[in-house]
Amino acid sequence: MLQIRKSHERGRADHGWLRSQHSFSFADYFDINHVGFGPLRVINEDQVQAGRGFGTHGHRDMEIISYVLDGALEHKDSMGNGSVLRYGDVQRMSAGTGVRHSEYNHSHAEPVHFLQIWIEPNVKGIAPGYEEKHFDPASKQGKLRLIASPDGRDGSVLIHQDAALYAALLDGSDQATHPLAQGRIAYVHVVRGEVAVNGVALTGGDAAKLSEEQAVTLNQGRNAEILLFDLPY
Repeated sequence: MLQIRKSHERGRADHGWLRSQHSFSFADYFDINHVGFGPLRVINEDQVQAGRGFGTHGHRDMEIISYVLDGALEHKDSMGNGSVLRYGDVQRMSAGTGVRHSEYNHSHAEPVHFLQIWIEPNVKGIAPGYEEKHFDPASKQGKLRLIASPDGRDGSVLIHQDAALYAALLDGSDQATHPLAQGRIAYVHVVRGEVAVNGVALTGGDAAKLSEEQAVTLNQGRNAEILLFDLPY
């Protein structure tokens, strides 16, 4: 079964300094039909104006992944980490027993555009943790590159959930197929460009929920960037 969620159907928030689109219920946006998908709870597409950002705030028992699309995202947290993330960088923060952090646009001239992803962990009360890695475009071109997994295999960041996150850049004749084991579900988020998911054409911001499918096939890409989540049901 394949369900499509078009970009314009997402929740929206405009705070002036922040424009955000919510794939799932978040903050003031609530849709009973889109609270989450398996352990996937949040995909927020955020655009933050120059010099602005999210002040210090806390999280508990959540796996938080940041995926930068354009610009520079500055991060600081109560674990003592501080960094500036740019395109290709993936950051994982395991909130565990509690962590506080801030996120700001590092630039005073250009906006920053990024995805913030929350995945519920399969274990609670762990010590907070942090990790970041860079995945260059060549590693994602024409194929699915594992960027987050429960065991950190293939150089991915480690998350505390039986889930895997892949990124791909697809154009022209590129095709990528991901098999789905029995009892697994998949969520495809089109970051930008155009792509077909199991034969259905999607564009930037669109998403597909797949259940009771044997595989996810991605093709007919036009400057497409996608994220694919392989999730427990």
